[in-house]
Amino acid sequence: MAGTIYLEFEKPIAELEKKIEELRSIGDNDLATEIDALESRIEVKRQEIFDNLSRWQKAQVARHINRPFTLDYIRYLFTDFFELHGDRNYGDDHAIVGGPALFDGKPVMVIGHQKGRDTKEKVYRNFGMPNPEGYRKALRLFKMAEQFNLPIITFVDTPGAYPGIGAEERGQAEAIARNLREMAGLKVPVIVCITGEGGSGGALAIAVGNRVLMLEHSVYAVISPEGCAAILWSDGTKGQQAAEALKPAAQDIIELGVIDEIIHEPAGGAHRDHEATALAIGSAIRQHLAELCEMTPEQLVEDRYQKFRAMTRMAA
Repeated sequence: MAGTIYLEFEKPIAELEKKIEELRSIGDNDLATEIDALESRIEVKRQEIFDNLSRWQKAQVARHINRPFTLDYIRYLFTDFFELHGDRNYGDDHAIVGGPALFDGKPVMVIGHQKGRDTKEKVYRNFGMPNPEGYRKALRLFKMAEQFNLPIITFVDTPGAYPGIGAEERGQAEAIARNLREMAGLKVPVIVCITGEGGSGGALAIAVGNRVLMLEHSVYAVISPEGCAAILWSDGTKGQQAAEALKPAAQDIIELGVIDEIIHEPAGGAHRDHEATALAIGSAIRQHLAELCEMTPEQLVEDRYQKFRAMTRMAA
C-alpha cells in the first residue's frame, strides 16, 4: 500500500501488499482472483500478528506516526469545537489542545495531548510533551467546564511531561500535582481515553477520571520502556525486556483496575482506520457519559475517589 509506514513485525503484510500493487499495475482482469486470494491472506496474517503482539510491539503500535491524535478525534466525534489558548500566566502550550465542543449535540469540554507527524509539526507540538503552561491551560479548562456544568472528555497520548530546565524552572512538578488534586474534586463527569502513549505523570495530569478507557494497542506506564531500561540496566536499548517487566499494555492495566474498558481497534491498528477508531471511542464515551450524567456532583466526586482508592497491586 503506497505511503503506508510498516513496523518491523509487519513485514509479511508489507510484502503481500507490495505484490498486490504490482499485480494491479499490470491491469489484467484475469489476475482478479489471485489478487482476492492475496487480500484474504493479508487479512488472516494481519489478524494473526495483531492478536499476538508482545508488549514491546504494542508500544511501537501506540507510537505509530499515523495513529490518530486528539485533533483527529475531535474532527470525527465533535462539532462546533472552539480551541482555547493559554494558561493566563505564562503562555500557550501547543502540546495540549482543548476547548468547548458539542458531542451528540450536547456541550462538553474536550482536552488532549497533540503530537505532530512531520518534523515541523513535531517541533511545534513539542513531540506531545507538555510544559507546565500546558497543564495549567488544561486546569483552566477543567475549572471552566465545572463552572458551566460541562462534562469533560480527555485524550491521553504523551511520552511524558517535558523534562527540560525551563519546564522545571516554571514548576512542572507543581503543575502536575495541582492538576491531580483539582481533577479529583471536579463536580462534573470526567471521561479519559488513553489513545496512544500514557506516559507517567505527564499523562496522569489529565487522566484523573470517573471512567478511564484505553485503546487496545495503547500503553500506560510510569515510565517508557527505554527509560526504565536506562535506569535498571544503564542500557536504553533493552526496551523490549523492560516492556515485559512494566506490563504497560491495556490487557495488563485492566487487571489492576486502573482502567474501566478496553476499546478494540480496527484490524491492523488505529493508524489503519482513523474514522473506525474514532467511532468505537465515541460509542464507549456515549455509554459511560449517559451513566455519569445520572449522578449528582457529590456522587461524581465520591465515585472518582473510590475508583482511585481501590487501585492496588495484584499478586504475581
